[in-house]
Amino acid sequence: MSGRAVTVLPPAAANSSGSGGRDSLSRKHHRRGSRDSVLPPAYKNHLNSLFKEIENEFSHLYLENVRLKDQIQHLEKGLPDREKEDDTDGFDINVIKSFTKKNFPKTRHKLKAQTSKIVSSFKTSAVSCAFVREYKGHRDGIWDVCVSNVNSPLVGTASADRTAAIWGADSGKCILRYVGHQGSVNSIKFHPSQDLVLSGSGDGTAHVWKAGAVSDSTSHSGLRMPSSEESADSSDDGAENAGGEMVLRGHAISTPLVVLTGHQGVVVAADWLAGGEQVVTASWDRTANLWDVGSQVLLHSLVGHDMELTGASCHPTQRLVVTSSKDSTFRLWDFRESIHSVSVFQGHTESVSCAAFSRSDHIVSGSDDRTVKVWDLRNMRAPLTNIQLDSQVNKLAISSNGMIAIPQDNRHVSIFDVSGAKMTRLPRDSRKCHMRMVSSVAWAAEGEGWRSEANLFSAGFDRLALGWKVKSKEEGGAGLGSKTRSKEGSY
Repeated sequence: MSGRAVTVLPPAAANSSGSGGRDSLSRKHHRRGSRDSVLPPAYKNHLNSLFKEIENEFSHLYLENVRLKDQIQHLEKGLPDREKEDDTDGFDINVIKSFTKKNFPKTRHKLKAQTSKIVSSFKTSAVSCAFVREYKGHRDGIWDVCVSNVNSPLVGTASADRTAAIWGADSGKCILRYVGHQGSVNSIKFHPSQDLVLSGSGDGTAHVWKAGAVSDSTSHSGLRMPSSEESADSSDDGAENAGGEMVLRGHAISTPLVVLTGHQGVVVAADWLAGGEQVVTASWDRTANLWDVGSQVLLHSLVGHDMELTGASCHPTQRLVVTSSKDSTFRLWDFRESIHSVSVFQGHTESVSCAAFSRSDHIVSGSDDRTVKVWDLRNMRAPLTNIQLDSQVNKLAISSNGMIAIPQDNRHVSIFDVSGAKMTRLPRDSRKCHMRMVSSVAWAAEGEGWRSEANLFSAGFDRLALGWKVKSKEEGGAGLGSKTRSKEGSY
């Protein structure tokens, strides 16, 4: 129900019986609704379905409350010398008093959660979402998704089928596929200003390869590396195999420009440090490594986590890195000075599945404890916001105007703002939605000349990546971003 507007009919419509005056008003309203109504039939049907859903929700809540009342009355029979006084609504005064943390903590929490759910169902969504495009062709689940706008709008995907793919954001066609890894490709990230891609794999390595589908032996600005050897599969579209299954048929690259080896376990994440000259990799060997790409030299090994790492992310403009781990902590590494510093943050009760920077002063962390927390970089003693969700959280993303897209194990993608207010959820009322766990999301940087209709991309273990159009219902969407940015400074 969240995000749907409900139109309340005039009081006259509710009184179809009673005094003659009310009957007259009812007949007048009925005539207006039947012959002279300005509402199209589709709107009427939509309203009827909304009211039917509301009736069903309240029916379930009523039955649940009746059951809880019976349980409470049964418990109170064992309490002697309690005076029973019934109020006009049929609830005992002592029953109301009994809703305390000491006597009924679970009941009290359950009623509060149900009430909040019903109230939130009447709130109007601040943004609208619509499906735009499907990116189909991987043979196994997709672990990660990213976007680039260096030369044209591109979408990158990393899959458990041991390949990474580059897609045209508008066409939905596979332009290029990378087949150089020997294990599941767990992570993919475009270079911030060049046509290069960084991928991390279950084979324990991270690779840098060229995103362009045409062989180019010239050196790149900033990073001087040899060109890759490219295979000659020139079809840019998908094709069906004998079983009717779509498979990737884009131009294939098998040899990377750079291979970064040194981890003793699976590489689960890799990202470009601000400036694009260095990268950070995170591994199940409990370490993260900082590398110089041009020389392929290991600069720092970031140790300290007690369990496997689940991710690593870099600040878009500053030399800051955040790593997340199964040890229920995330760490902030500061490389802005010659001697780097590290801070440890303990706010989750289970594995921290991801942590990411906003473009200003926030870190957002997600966990298997079904919460997302927003932290202020200037004061990280406690989270600013705690978002409670219905399922475990996977690799989230923050837009340039402060919207947090949260993919979950239950196939949903929810969108919140940094204050913790729920804005919307990606629709599931059509055939174009994820049917298995959503593993990753990525926002397009719309303020940097993004030219594709879709601005949010999601990927899941149904082997699909989907493009969505998410926009503010306010004029031009300016209000949504400016409100967030007005509260943010520089760290």
